[in-house]
Amino acid sequence: MKFLEKIVHKHEPKFAKGGKLEKWNPIFESFTTLVFTPAHTTKKGSHIRDGVDLKRTMMLVIVALIPCLLFGIYNTGHYELVAEMGDRSLPYLDQFWSKVGAGAFVVLPLLVVSYGVGLTVEFVFGVIKGHSLHEGFLVSGMLIPLVMPADVPLWMVAVATVFAVVIGKEIFGGTGMNIVNVALTARAFLFFAYPTSMSGDNVWMAGKEVDGFTGSTALGDLATFTSDKMMVAGSEVVEGTSQAAISAFENSYSMMDSFVGMIPGSVGETSVIACLAGAALLLFTGIGSMRIILSFVIGGFAGGLLMNAIGSNPYMDLPAAHHLLIGGFAFGCVFMATDPVTASQTAFGKIIYGFVGGLLAILIRVLNPAYPEGVMLAILFMNIMAPIIDHYVVQANVKRRLKRLKTA
Repeated sequence: MKFLEKIVHKHEPKFAKGGKLEKWNPIFESFTTLVFTPAHTTKKGSHIRDGVDLKRTMMLVIVALIPCLLFGIYNTGHYELVAEMGDRSLPYLDQFWSKVGAGAFVVLPLLVVSYGVGLTVEFVFGVIKGHSLHEGFLVSGMLIPLVMPADVPLWMVAVATVFAVVIGKEIFGGTGMNIVNVALTARAFLFFAYPTSMSGDNVWMAGKEVDGFTGSTALGDLATFTSDKMMVAGSEVVEGTSQAAISAFENSYSMMDSFVGMIPGSVGETSVIACLAGAALLLFTGIGSMRIILSFVIGGFAGGLLMNAIGSNPYMDLPAAHHLLIGGFAFGCVFMATDPVTASQTAFGKIIYGFVGGLLAILIRVLNPAYPEGVMLAILFMNIMAPIIDHYVVQANVKRRLKRLKTA
């Protein structure tokens, strides 16, 4: 690495101010600081001597996302074969490498398009504004494919990525200034602009060819529980009672299968185990917030218990714990709600932010089946509310200290 570093620094004057390649300095600096320890030093005032800059922090988040990516590749390949055969009974661990290959063929292009388009936009803004590339997209570029259905067209991923980077981040000033999560902005854009490509029974399994075969997800089936015709994995619940519907649902989407991730869904969101592995790394390195993650889970569980108490339809009767294992709840809790830019910053504010976010995720999911994945809308809403939460937490602290001063 020292040999490569010498070569890079040898050409550094060409990209410095006054050099022949001065306008390309943002790109040169971005790549060199990503690969090598930054040479920037603090000249005055308090400072910290550390090689872990924002780029390396983002790289740790990417490492935490790798279990979700790898499992998503296999799960996508499995359900592609299921869709081609028109048979959900295909053993999950059969044809392992065939499924890995099939999944990689679907997922990797999504990843390439996301990074390719997103970094191109970042390059353009970096050259125009004369700054190095914003590090935030290192994570957003990975998150965007993981929150997409397997069958989403590549051009839609490209359009959504451009929208998310430009409208969701750059117009606010770039990384560290955006008020909403960039990856969720991309998903929300596609959800409202092209709803048929982001929801329904035909988008979760790539290569679906068998007529009459349904590619429904757990949340898609649960949405039918509010209607007269309740469906589970393509079959109608004959008895039509709440208990019968829940039993049929748990037979097709057991809590263990949901925990492991052996159910259809967005590419990287199905496996709670993979999300927990990522959470362990984020918490160990201090990047993730334990307050947000725990309060989000508690809020979601409280929302499930509240729905159980009301219980006017089978969807509300689903056990609260099961709600935490399906959809993008775990993924959103670990990787979206904890975004240090868009989440609350105060200690008590993080608890409020997480609890209300988890509660809203379940309430939106159950009470409005038109938006079966309530996690997306809940986190985006809480991103907007985060500054307000922090404001009132700070004001409460100020008032408490002033009161203590008067009594002293």
